[in-house]
Amino acid sequence: MKKNVRVVIARLGMDAHWRGSIVVARALRDAGMEVIYLGNQMPETIVKTAIDEDVDIVGLSTLSGNHMVLAPEVVRVLREKGMDEAKVILGGTIPPDDIPRLKEAGIAEVFGTGTPLKKIIDFVSGSI
Repeated sequence: MKKNVRVVIARLGMDAHWRGSIVVARALRDAGMEVIYLGNQMPETIVKTAIDEDVDIVGLSTLSGNHMVLAPEVVRVLREKGMDEAKVILGGTIPPDDIPRLKEAGIAEVFGTGTPLKKIIDFVSGSI
């Protein structure tokens, strides 16, 4: 794993489900990564923080069904701002039929509910 892997974790929009994002943020931190936790944010704020903090990974969390609009918007704005190397991952309650379209929109990986933390850690550390 690259030294000082930097990750921003945010919940998309006004999603009130916080537990999964906190658990993932802590697991990544405990694995030696620098984690910036934002809580609920819209795409523009997530991207601004990703740029300001020079992150490698943008982790998004959702359970509210906004993932097909807001997650691709994060990718679009990141690319528009020149953050082509930053990977975007998404976790939460994601219908399996949505995953191919999310990946086509630039989401590097989708982690559904119940994904083992080791799988997320391994993906993030192997992506850098």
